Amino acid sequence: MICCACCIDLLKGLNIFALVLFPPPYLFMPSVFQEGFDTDDCQPLNVGHGSVVCVCNATYCDSVGRTGLPDPGQFLSYVSSKTGSRLVKSRGQFQKNSTGAALRITLNPSQKYQRIKGFGGAMTDAAAMNILSLSSGAQDQLLRQYFSPDGIEYRFVRVPMASCDFSTRLYTYADTPDDYSLQNFTLTEEDIHMKIPLLQRAQALSAQPLNLFASAWSAPAWLKTNGALIGKGSLKGKPGGKEHKTWAQYYIRFLEEYGKYNLSFWGLTSGNEPTAGEMTNYSFQALGFTPETQRDWIALDLGPELHSSSFPQTRLMILDDNRLLLPHWAQVVLSEVQAARYVHGIGFHWYLNNLAPPDVTLTATHHLYPEYFLFATEACSGWNPLDRGVRLGSWDRAEDYAHDIIQDLNNYVTGWTDWNLALNQDGGPNWVKNFVDSPIIVDPSKDVFYKQPTFYSMAHFSKFLWEGSQRVGVSYSQHTSLEISVYIRPDASAVLIVLNRSEEEMQFEVWDQTLGFLSERAPAHSILTLLWSRR
Repeated sequence: MICCACCIDLLKGLNIFALVLFPPPYLFMPSVFQEGFDTDDCQPLNVGHGSVVCVCNATYCDSVGRTGLPDPGQFLSYVSSKTGSRLVKSRGQFQKNSTGAALRITLNPSQKYQRIKGFGGAMTDAAAMNILSLSSGAQDQLLRQYFSPDGIEYRFVRVPMASCDFSTRLYTYADTPDDYSLQNFTLTEEDIHMKIPLLQRAQALSAQPLNLFASAWSAPAWLKTNGALIGKGSLKGKPGGKEHKTWAQYYIRFLEEYGKYNLSFWGLTSGNEPTAGEMTNYSFQALGFTPETQRDWIALDLGPELHSSSFPQTRLMILDDNRLLLPHWAQVVLSEVQAARYVHGIGFHWYLNNLAPPDVTLTATHHLYPEYFLFATEACSGWNPLDRGVRLGSWDRAEDYAHDIIQDLNNYVTGWTDWNLALNQDGGPNWVKNFVDSPIIVDPSKDVFYKQPTFYSMAHFSKFLWEGSQRVGVSYSQHTSLEISVYIRPDASAVLIVLNRSEEEMQFEVWDQTLGFLSERAPAHSILTLLWSRR
């Protein structure tokens, strides 16, 4: 992730004294059709950051449950809000005639855009350590929340190749100097005893195969110009040379070693944040590439190695850095056919998005290279020096997630990956104290974990937008501050997601010409997912 440790001292921990139980908000939400949660209710806890967290332990955790389709002519509504609602379910009926609402949202299914791949998070060393700090029962509960059919059904997991800042030490898999044949390549205890067992358990819980993708932070120090894992440094020599070929072979060895544990990878990125390794005194692991050197390394080394290996179907994503580098980075790499033929997609991070409007970065890149998918590979809250670390119960951060996801998806992005699956109350461990936030925060002293508002923000997308769902057109009868995205799923059902960041409740109607009109409201500061069958 982006280095904030470079520019500010860390915030020390999180004071969670004066914990106050927050009344369950669904008691105060009038709805004729309200059903509450499918299974257990959120056990809310308010620590004064705008909303609540839901407290879970080895024997109890709220869950949205399995989401079937409503009866024909009906719709389901799931709402989460600043007042404390968490995926509260209700149902309503389509009507033949308009309700006369000032805001009408009209589906245009004939306007078809990109198909969704899915959503997920990262199994960093820190995430694995935090999950394993809980009792086995609480570990299972946490993994179920993310991966099971009763949970929010993540389909993607990003896996760092060796250490990153969210590790407790610096290491790679080939730290023996001058080992160009990688005879001493070996996974570490962080892989064998932490990440791999948890990934296997997550896969066992998931109803479908998980899509793992790997990202490397740094090459071994002896392959680099600066002789260190951190700071400004790139590979020695030139693309096509022995250092670049060894680094490409390192990727293949990683896939081979994980394969011994029955874990296969859907994809790889060409390396985490290559611009970081071009920065003087960068404070944690990085490997510098320019778009030109990344292009040539892919064309001469990584691409051919992958193609001739046992993993030719592994998808390769370029960039894996901030979207403000688009479309230039893609133009440099993909304009060269020798590199482009090995590339499948473009990964990007959410940091500094305020400097990079989505239309001139994402949509522009899509129109230039429509055959390459766009995929958000990293995001987290708490990275900004002005709003650092963990904020238990922050609704603002949930809205930031939903806003960014909707904005990305409405600009041709096919999936969105959160950063650490779980962190401690300091926002770590992180060896450079680059502490941030996570959708799940663990407290091993109480054997509990807290599901943040951002967890539910992710759920409004990951639970409902199946792989293969296609974004479709939508139009509005008048200007609205609501942020909206609409999809048709492979089972022909429709999903409409609404974010209301305003202080006012907003009434609206949805017109699906195959069924009629549905009337709904988006409470102030809420996220709403609507689901109905179009058959």
